[in-house]
Amino acid sequence: MALIALLDLKFKPEALDDAKVVLARVLAETRAFDGCLGVDVLVDEADPTHWIAHERWDSAEADAKYRDFRAGPGKIADLAPLLAGAPSLTKYTIADAV
Repeated sequence: MALIALLDLKFKPEALDDAKVVLARVLAETRAFDGCLGVDVLVDEADPTHWIAHERWDSAEADAKYRDFRAGPGKIADLAPLLAGAPSLTKYTIADAV
């Protein structure tokens, strides 16, 4: 079953240009990761430092493999200094009948 992951990020205002460079690299890797169906980045119209990465995965297993990759060899060391706070990750499945 497909999985949607929302990664909520808040950047330091002075780090926004660097964040764009880092995220471009990271998202290229993410989009190429096995099981990734796509990633869109949403930018808050009222606050350009608030971004949400809307990730679509073909399964919970594919998402879990990606999270393991990011916790290990694919760790993004240059992202944390750009953040104004800890990111949050929320996962959803698509309801069959609503």
